[in-house]
Amino acid sequence: MDDVFLTTGRMALRPFTARDAGPVLALDGDPSVMRFVNGGRPTTLEAVETRTLPRLMHVHPCLGTPGYWAAESRETGAFLGWFEFRPLAEDTAAVVELGYRLHTAAWGRGLATEGARALIDTGFTGYGVRRVKADTMAVNTASRRVMEKAGLSLVRRYTEDWPDPLPGSEYGEVEYALTREVWAERRAGDDVHGASPRRGTARAHAVSGRPSAPRATVPDSPRRPTGDDAGDPGARA
Repeated sequence: MDDVFLTTGRMALRPFTARDAGPVLALDGDPSVMRFVNGGRPTTLEAVETRTLPRLMHVHPCLGTPGYWAAESRETGAFLGWFEFRPLAEDTAAVVELGYRLHTAAWGRGLATEGARALIDTGFTGYGVRRVKADTMAVNTASRRVMEKAGLSLVRRYTEDWPDPLPGSEYGEVEYALTREVWAERRAGDDVHGASPRRGTARAHAVSGRPSAPRATVPDSPRRPTGDDAGDPGARA
């Protein structure tokens, strides 16, 4: 696991490379994983190599890092999926978008929550992040649970005029968010009351600062790039 950016109790997060085309194709080819992203439609290797990987590998100048991280098991080295921690603007990391997409075999184990918490803690303490947000379909209760467990709160409900609406779109979308101020207040409260550290957060640490990663152009983001992970898993974490 070269160029590891962050480790948690059970995972290592690293930059994507061109060698990840196969694992990403398998992940995005699983209808269960993609249910709330594109309705479960299959993708192609060409699409992964020309559109998906350039987006996953893009380095954001304001962070000096990519906005997506490949997640691997620390025990086996197996590819588990990915986490998104992507600034909404290229010139500032003040607001970042949180997302996660894991293989079904990783669902129900708390991994999405573990990775999300570790990235949030790292972003607030070392990268100048002021606000973390995440969006998903209102009916995606599994992914919403991960957002809540990671510390985000519901801030609004809204609707989108999708050209190809998925089942459940009629119930709208939801946005969750967490500010650095609220995060700091909660952490201070935990310290005062001697609360036990959350799994995955206490042991999370940046391993190699801001790793270099290949630059690439960024095509348009996919339809629902964040939190749609009950097609993701963590959703079940």
